[in-house]
Amino acid sequence: MKLVAAMCVLLILTGLTACGEGGAAPDELTVVEAFMQDSEAVNRGQALFIGTCAGYCHKTTPEETDALFLFDCQWKHGSGDQEIFDIVTIGVPNTRMVGFGSNFPDGEDDLWKIIAYLRINQQDCS
Repeated sequence: MKLVAAMCVLLILTGLTACGEGGAAPDELTVVEAFMQDSEAVNRGQALFIGTCAGYCHKTTPEETDALFLFDCQWKHGSGDQEIFDIVTIGVPNTRMVGFGSNFPDGEDDLWKIIAYLRINQQDCS
């Protein structure tokens, strides 16, 4: 009886090991990458950017202004998606960049869509 139980355990472990072979699972998309592939999300990000960000400070073309141009490769306060999210959420001390928190109609999702819009339209940085 012990031999049968041991063989069952060995068979199960062998099966589980075999299931794990065959390569790693593909990397999951980040929320921004997923929104970048969704034209409706990018369009919403554009509308929010134009109505909120470009309407007051940041422009969609390089212009002489005290607000940074966000479509180039030179980011002053961080260039990663999470860093951008944090900057928009909490703001930048001692600047006009106030924190928006999650005060977008659809909360954080809208902010991620704005970031996806920025990424889609960012200049080639290579």
